[in-house]
Amino acid sequence: MTEIPYSEWEKIELRVGKILSVEDHPNADKLYLVEVDLGKLGKKKLVAGLKKAYKPKQLIGKLCTVFTNLQPAEIRGIKSEGMILAAVDENEKVEIIAPKKVGPGSKVR
Repeated sequence: MTEIPYSEWEKIELRVGKILSVEDHPNADKLYLVEVDLGKLGKKKLVAGLKKAYKPKQLIGKLCTVFTNLQPAEIRGIKSEGMILAAVDENEKVEIIAPKKVGPGSKVR
């Protein structure tokens, strides 16, 4: 594991998002196109590798933790404006890191 200085960690902005919509990615079997509400920060569209773990109905309305200031990346032809954080165990079980009692846009520290 590589250690990073605190000054690098401070640059990362994590916020609570609420998943508004989920669609299949047109160019990938394991990816979704997800729109999240980030409160005052507005909405962002993300490409998320959650298809093996969740059905769209399980995601819509769910709170999640979003890496909001990640440089946008084109993933299989679609621009992704952030990343939903998830835990993955040794058996490849995926679970979204989901706050329970705070709303969209709340800071994660």
